[in-house]
Amino acid sequence: MPDELAPMPTDWQRALAIVAHPDDLEYGVSGAIAAWTAEGREVSYLLATRGEAGIDGLPPEEAAPLRQSEQLASAAEVGVTSVEFLDYRDGVVEHGPALRQDLARAIRERRPELVITLNHRESWGPGSWNSADHRAVGTAALDAVADAGNRWIFPELIAQGAQPWEARWIAVAGTRHPTHAVDIGATLERAVASLAAHRTYLEALSDEPHDRHARRVVEQAAHLAADRFGGRPCVGFELIG
Repeated sequence: MPDELAPMPTDWQRALAIVAHPDDLEYGVSGAIAAWTAEGREVSYLLATRGEAGIDGLPPEEAAPLRQSEQLASAAEVGVTSVEFLDYRDGVVEHGPALRQDLARAIRERRPELVITLNHRESWGPGSWNSADHRAVGTAALDAVADAGNRWIFPELIAQGAQPWEARWIAVAGTRHPTHAVDIGATLERAVASLAAHRTYLEALSDEPHDRHARRVVEQAAHLAADRFGGRPCVGFELIG
């Protein structure tokens, strides 16, 4: 039998989710976010890009506002009202001091106990490859958590009023190495609605109706680690900290 996943910690109030694109959080993670907001916790989103390079048949200047509006609607489905976009260029985000500083600033300003990000490794699993943006933003998020707590890294942030802040945990989603999980049996429908809100993007991906696609993908994701969490639909995380 595979090792059982532990429940995620519950002794926290604020979380910040840092990802590269609109829709990144909706392929599973939003079910956990819905569970947390239903318990009265505060979750905010920080996206490096507006996802403008994500729809082949739509020029970036037209795709960006559409994808932004769909992300705002998607977040609202799971109780998130704070969504910020950093306006890095979709598809060519680079890990480096500029990105780390922007993320560290957001962590210091939002003061989350929990930082959530997406798989930063080279692949999702055997036979797959992770995108450059996911790798860059995920790695920068891990670095920025340490940067945010060190007053001597990016000292200019202190001059801007962003005092050091130490998050307690980082939760990496979409990982092949989950250690913890959140039961989403009660919030699975909200997770489906959250992904379905990305209608323009989903309709560009396939001929499958967008709502059917959303349900299929979210339900599949919710059962990936269920056998390690008492058979319950869940979102798995690799917890650091």
